[in-house]
Amino acid sequence: MVLAAFLSLVAADARGKDLKILYWNIQNGMWAGQEDDYEAFVKWVKAQNPDICIWCEAETIYHTGSNRRLPREERYFIWDEVAPRYGHKHVYVSGHRDGYPQVITSRYPIENVMKIVGDDQTVVTHGAGWARVKVYGKTLNLVSLHTWPQKSHFRYKQASKEERDASAARNEGDINRLEEIQWICRNTILTDPQAADNLWLMAGDFNAVSPKDNWVYGFPEGDSRLLVHEYILKNTPYVDAVWERSQRNFYTTTFERKRIDFVYLTPALDKMVTSARVVEDAYTKPSRHPKVENFQNPSDHLPIIVTFKLK
Repeated sequence: MVLAAFLSLVAADARGKDLKILYWNIQNGMWAGQEDDYEAFVKWVKAQNPDICIWCEAETIYHTGSNRRLPREERYFIWDEVAPRYGHKHVYVSGHRDGYPQVITSRYPIENVMKIVGDDQTVVTHGAGWARVKVYGKTLNLVSLHTWPQKSHFRYKQASKEERDASAARNEGDINRLEEIQWICRNTILTDPQAADNLWLMAGDFNAVSPKDNWVYGFPEGDSRLLVHEYILKNTPYVDAVWERSQRNFYTTTFERKRIDFVYLTPALDKMVTSARVVEDAYTKPSRHPKVENFQNPSDHLPIIVTFKLK
């Protein structure tokens, strides 16, 4: 009996151990959850049973039920109170310059490697983070990000409308996003000469579409809207986890029917994937808020869940 139980444990270990990672841009700190003290949100997350969560737009910046921004000194994070309700006691906040950081929550301790905001030449506007989590004796490098969303370049943020419009006409928002992703990759995955053989994950709202989906969009070759993901695919070992498993099935991640949220994995981690999917269900499907213009319930983005057998 004892030998049989031991052999069963050995066999299970050989098959690998399950890990589930949930990524989601939750729109303004899960603004939709402020009215019910996040009950529906927590219930949904608990049902998914993730081991690690990566949340985009993770700071609360609006009054409840309103599109009025809180004063900067009154903005806040919910995660020390909310994350334990779905089983996570470890919380990590990315670097950020404004009210749109990312937060990682986890069942396992999180090590900060770098809180990213760029430098004097390249501003990473919503910030990014490089963290490590050790799971079942393996080290996962987790890179979170959220690139600049505007059509004009960040340098024109305080400029006149005419200057911002001219920058947008020159497609400089796309160039801004390219500069951000280059800075992030140079200072994270490209610092690791053995990255392809190590376990790296990069997830976020890239505010840019991929050439792998261009059969849907039909943009001309060399279009600036494709630059961010062209850079990643040509200059890093990352592979697109959802696309690898869907191929020519298109899965939007926004209510605007665009795929701008991605989970990238190195080949060593990608080969451990058992599932990678965009989750559109009765709770996550975006619907326009009945009273607040330009807000969605529960978010204007859809989540992505990736499951692994760590071996």
